[in-house]
Amino acid sequence: MLFNSYPFIFLFFPLVLIGFFLIGARNARAAAGFLGLASLFFYGWWSVEALPLLLGSICVNYWFGLRLTPAPGRNDRRRKQWLIVALVSNLSLLAVFKYANFFLANVNDGLAAAGYVPMPLLHIALPIGISFYTFTQIAFLVDCWQGKVHERSFVHYLLFVTYFPHLIAGPVLHHAQMMPQFANPATYRPDADKIALGLAIFTFGLAKKMLIADPLGEYADMMFNGVHKDGILPSVYTAWFGVLAYTLQIYFDFSGYSDMAVGISLCFGVQLPLNFRSPYKSTNIIEFWRRWHISLSNFLRDYLYVPLGGNRKGEARRYFNLFMTMLLGGLWHGAAWTFVIWGALHGLFLMVNHVWNAKIRKGRPGSRVAKVLGWALTFLCVMVAWVVFRADGMAAAIEIYKGMLGMHGFTGSAFSEFKVPYRKPEFFHTLLIGLFICLALPPTITLDRWIPRVGALSQRPVLDRSATWVSALAIVVLLGYCMSKFGNYSPFLYFQF
Repeated sequence: MLFNSYPFIFLFFPLVLIGFFLIGARNARAAAGFLGLASLFFYGWWSVEALPLLLGSICVNYWFGLRLTPAPGRNDRRRKQWLIVALVSNLSLLAVFKYANFFLANVNDGLAAAGYVPMPLLHIALPIGISFYTFTQIAFLVDCWQGKVHERSFVHYLLFVTYFPHLIAGPVLHHAQMMPQFANPATYRPDADKIALGLAIFTFGLAKKMLIADPLGEYADMMFNGVHKDGILPSVYTAWFGVLAYTLQIYFDFSGYSDMAVGISLCFGVQLPLNFRSPYKSTNIIEFWRRWHISLSNFLRDYLYVPLGGNRKGEARRYFNLFMTMLLGGLWHGAAWTFVIWGALHGLFLMVNHVWNAKIRKGRPGSRVAKVLGWALTFLCVMVAWVVFRADGMAAAIEIYKGMLGMHGFTGSAFSEFKVPYRKPEFFHTLLIGLFICLALPPTITLDRWIPRVGALSQRPVLDRSATWVSALAIVVLLGYCMSKFGNYSPFLYFQF
């Protein structure tokens, strides 16, 4: 069930919202359980076959968490052994479903080169959302071992892991962000202002997806799929505009999903963490990773970079830890060498950025010209890395890089190699609007000052009330226009990770 679908908007979401508050008026714990069961139904809608795996993971990790928590009579060495067992179990499960075929395929390449019979692949489907709910629970287990977890309710833990706004594609949640909200009685009472703000943020996120990401995605797919499947060699114009289209598509698609998740959750009175903060405004790659997929960046920092030693063991070790963190972060996105190389590129970019700051810039504030040049270089590096992230293989990525360098010619106009109708005005209008939103407007979640406050309507002057109703009507019209675009199956890009 997609957020951008009629069944979700007109059936699942309103029924669950109404049921949650009706039950919450009588019993908060029962309402939390109801929302947890609704979240399991939401997940089962995608894949009933994967539902037992999710439930088993939740039960086993809750049991691990109980034994990892410090308590009188518990030996720290024993608790650390339990932590190792728990982490190995979770990572092994993720490895089997996500990386086993990748490993076997590479082994088979070696066997074939040596003249041996290759091993059969497992042919198992990747359970949707497994990376997100596995990382969420790994963070929970580590915090249990460190004594940071005090919530013992299984109902709240079930809801924490399965909470449907974030379950499929994040953000990666931390128990400290969520458990206090689930335990707060005010969460289970409807708040008209939060619902209005939540619906507005949901609408803005839906507009990002339907009006910008999907139209630009048509051109990105045309170029990337054409190179991979049809062997088309892109001209310099096709290559650059195709990569730029994907650069904007992935941002508006993923940040649109995150905004929709934040909006849906806010209707339930639960605040999800900010996951994007205008990343394409960044003037260096360090800043980019503080603004892009913030929940994953924080997870990699806290649970991988810091345990590896962070910057505590010398400059050389710091750069190694930084590179390995990004390399593994790339592998987290998918079982392919393209993702590994994407992570390695960003690892190298970060290393160069840190060396520049330490050896050349030395803490001096940059001039306005330097900031503009820094932004242009950062945006270029991000675009270059997106090529290998999106390409279906290294061979296709290399041909696109050649096209960007002009090695496939400068003739014709963008996308003229393809036989499909090229809607040039529509493409460039969408591209310019996307760039304007990325570079000139604040993140969607900070637009709350423009959203009507239902609770204050009766106290406002007539002119303010009229403006409020106009704003509300504009949001309703935007929602209706976005829904008019529903048609072909259009999942979010990060569902595949």
